Amino acid sequence: MRTVVFDLDGTLADTSGDLIAAANACFRDLGHPDMLDPATDAATALRGGRAMLTLGFGRLGIPEADLAAHVDPQYQPLLVHYAQALAVHTTLYPGALAAVEALRGQGFATVICTNKPEALAEALMQELGVRDRFDSLIGADTLPTRKPDVAPFHAAIDRAGGHRDRAIMIGDTVTDHDTARAAGVPSVLVSFGPAGKLPLDDLNPDAFLDHFDDLPALAEALLPAAGAGQGS
Repeated sequence: MRTVVFDLDGTLADTSGDLIAAANACFRDLGHPDMLDPATDAATALRGGRAMLTLGFGRLGIPEADLAAHVDPQYQPLLVHYAQALAVHTTLYPGALAAVEALRGQGFATVICTNKPEALAEALMQELGVRDRFDSLIGADTLPTRKPDVAPFHAAIDRAGGHRDRAIMIGDTVTDHDTARAAGVPSVLVSFGPAGKLPLDDLNPDAFLDHFDDLPALAEALLPAAGAGQGS
């Protein structure tokens, strides 16, 4: 079985608004104003909790050498805040659900491999009402390692009954690209995220995805069905 492996944050869904809200809740708990802006800091949000906290504490004037001492104690509180409001602002990107359903109709397994903690990823997909469209979900803490290590990628495929060399990685960061390269499979990077395509150009992925409407045909082109074009 062919498998399309999706990253979650910044690829399937724009989770930036709820992530930023969780980070700002941490700063408010410490007596500070909101330090992140949903309109301008979305790209940082999609890089994860520590990236948001680092940005916020930097704006408070914390020296770079001291950032870790402030960021680390707030990481778990951020996850708690986030778990309490996972899907207030979060939405799937336009066409994502239709693309996933089309891929499944074409015989692909569809799975998620994310560096979001597994319980949070599971809860989010349930709240969005789309968990049943994915044959497996591997999070940051499902295994001892996370992307770009290839083990989570392979586990997502294995749990769906797919073949490791018959897969495609769809993501939005260098981490996803490096995961695909480590696995020896095509790398597809979305160009519609807040950072846009330009920062990813130098990575030379196998393809850019400008809109999910294009994914079913792109997946067939990158990973044709066995026997396709061979008269069988």
